[in-house]
Amino acid sequence: MIRSHAPLFAAETGAPPAGEAAAGAAAQAAVALPEDALIILPVRSLVLFPGVVMPIAVGRPGSIAAAQEAVRQGRPVGVLMQRDAEEPEATPGNLHRMGTIANILRYVTAPDGSHHLICQGEQRFQIEDFVRQQPFLAASVRSIEEQELRTPEIEARFVNLKNQAGEALELLPQLPQELAQAIATASSAAVLTDMVAAYMDATPDEKQEILETLDLSTRMDRVARLLSERIEVLKLSREIGRQTKASLDERQREVLLREQMAAIQRQLGEGDGKAEEVAELTRAIEAAGMPEEVEQAARKELRRLERMPDASAEYGMIRTYLDWLIELPWRLPEEPPIEIAEARRILDEDHFGLDKIKRRILEYLAVRKLAPQGKAPILCFVGPPGVGKTSLGQSIARAMGRKFVRVSLGGVHDEAEIRGHRRTYLGALPGNIVQAIRKAGARDCVMMLDEIDKMGSGIQGDPSSAMLEVLDPEQNGTFRDNYLAVPYDLSRVVFIATANLLETIPGPLRDRMEVISLSGYTDSEKLQIARRYLVRRQLEANGLKPEQIEIDDAALAEIIRGYTREAGVRNLEREIGRALRHVAVEIAEGKQARVTIGLEDLAELLGPRRFEDEVAMRVSLPGVATGLAWTPVGGDILFIEATRSPGSGKLTLTGQLGEVMRESAQAALSLVKSRAAALGIAQETFEKSDIHVHVPAGATPKDGPSAGVAMTVALVSVLTGRTVRSDTAMTGEISLRGLVLPVGGIKEKVAAAARAGVTRVLLPARNRRDYDDIPEDARKRLEFVWLERIDEAIEAALEPETAETQKAAAGA
Repeated sequence: MIRSHAPLFAAETGAPPAGEAAAGAAAQAAVALPEDALIILPVRSLVLFPGVVMPIAVGRPGSIAAAQEAVRQGRPVGVLMQRDAEEPEATPGNLHRMGTIANILRYVTAPDGSHHLICQGEQRFQIEDFVRQQPFLAASVRSIEEQELRTPEIEARFVNLKNQAGEALELLPQLPQELAQAIATASSAAVLTDMVAAYMDATPDEKQEILETLDLSTRMDRVARLLSERIEVLKLSREIGRQTKASLDERQREVLLREQMAAIQRQLGEGDGKAEEVAELTRAIEAAGMPEEVEQAARKELRRLERMPDASAEYGMIRTYLDWLIELPWRLPEEPPIEIAEARRILDEDHFGLDKIKRRILEYLAVRKLAPQGKAPILCFVGPPGVGKTSLGQSIARAMGRKFVRVSLGGVHDEAEIRGHRRTYLGALPGNIVQAIRKAGARDCVMMLDEIDKMGSGIQGDPSSAMLEVLDPEQNGTFRDNYLAVPYDLSRVVFIATANLLETIPGPLRDRMEVISLSGYTDSEKLQIARRYLVRRQLEANGLKPEQIEIDDAALAEIIRGYTREAGVRNLEREIGRALRHVAVEIAEGKQARVTIGLEDLAELLGPRRFEDEVAMRVSLPGVATGLAWTPVGGDILFIEATRSPGSGKLTLTGQLGEVMRESAQAALSLVKSRAAALGIAQETFEKSDIHVHVPAGATPKDGPSAGVAMTVALVSVLTGRTVRSDTAMTGEISLRGLVLPVGGIKEKVAAAARAGVTRVLLPARNRRDYDDIPEDARKRLEFVWLERIDEAIEAALEPETAETQKAAAGA
């Protein structure tokens, strides 16, 4: 078999000498040699043929000295193979008697100190006698001239050998072009024979035997025979390779390719680390407890990762994807038993009041305890800010003994935030739902979907539509995130949503949730919350201890009434924190060790009172009525002001009123006109007067039909001169027939009336069904008047008629 190329340095083994040894050898080599002596260069396992150029590495001191002396004198060397390659030193008795005279074309000393020669064989020689052994070998030799015969037998052998060499080259995996050209252009039988013998895949002893064969015909026959054997081996090897390749099934081919890839990676220095990484990922996939479909997808990606180079851009993407699959919780953890008594204790410990909410949560937990595999409803807490919606979700998680995780949906306008991005995008990630489950580390966590009413839609899609699958118990068992591209079971996640406004939640999404309304707190409830929770929390936040500072109940009540006006308790907690920080300065300076904040200290700590009781002042004149309004942050009182001036019967409405509220004012005026006689109002009053209705504050937009009763009462008041009772507030929609129609938000409106100091409220009779929802404290403090018709409202709201008011109504 012919080699595809010669090795870079044919083997002369042995470490190069130290600098001192080399210098000493060079000095000794300066001794004069006889003119007919040939410097001998002993080599191991290498045969140089005439006409062949071959690199030789030398490392033994004697070989180095011989090469340096030959270069110095410009003399050839005799390349002679050592009989036993294992012996460290070359001696006359350990060398063959026939070798090749060679010219040194180049002598190179490498940076690592090794010595290399490039030699060209010239002709054969035979040793007659060694004339020197130190510091290098030299011998008297007999040169052997090549006899070039041109007989027909030689020519036939020449053609046959050339054909055999060409056939052998064709069987090689890669055809060496330079060698093929040299063989094709060879014109001498001796040169061709030596060239083929030099590059043929034969043992050194076989090559030495060929070198020592002087008869050209015999030498050509010997080379042809060896080459024929190599050709048969090459053919058999190729055939076996074809058969083996055809018989390998897919798994065997994969193993073979894997071994080849591992060998390549080992040569590149990266095989061991990657193999370890793949083995680690394989163990992690087995331990993750994935469903069969997911595990098959993970193993498929792992096989792609194994075949991919580390530097590939897709490598990091696949590795990240596998990490997500492995780190997601696939198994259901063992659920701790739900203790209803303990859950009740936790809810009472974390929240004051909210009795109906707590009762509904306990019902929910009781059902989960009795039917663990049942489909739980999706709870949605709706209420103004600061009433404890998010903290209720944390309490539910504590009561159930599960992990709690919060997902903020406020401002989300991209569907991919819910379903995730496809892996083809740069920087793709799963959606917020899957990310939250990974963060919680449990497939049965309690997930709070905060501000679900504030999701928007844009060109990237509608996230509220993507939430339909998440919150549907019939569908979320096979939720499919775009990034994972495999189903994930969300049926065991306890979803709890929060919202400020129910109206902004799309109907199909709202239909999937059970809405639980949280109204604002009354003053007494705020006082209890401040005493139990807020003061303690702010003491810890400001580095104070309970024994250092105390706030009495009168001061807390004044902060609630005079410094905050809200449905929740966030601003109340901020004001308590402001008061504590003022006192913390004195304690930090060492001026006082213990401080008690009383009612008289608030003006100094928090400034003047911000909110006054304006009800009595506002309704002290005719034409001013107190209405009740619902806002996204809870209930509030609303003042309706009406004035009359000479004119032509024009109605003016101001205060940023919406279309529905403007129509209510028009309906109220028409209703008053239709009942003018019964109310004692002269008809010419409407024709000669302009009426102006204003609803402060003018910078706040207002809309809705529930101010109809208050507008009617304000118009009757201004037209009759009778003032509205200062302790009364009202709400309700009116019809042109004089009926009082029901409105929404009764619980929030009544709570706002109680906070504002009102003691009497007028409500539609058809809202009696909402009476049980009104906080107990507000029910005790307020008097309720239920209205069927507008006449009842006018009678209950206006002060008694006097002689002055009769004259005003008659237009006197």
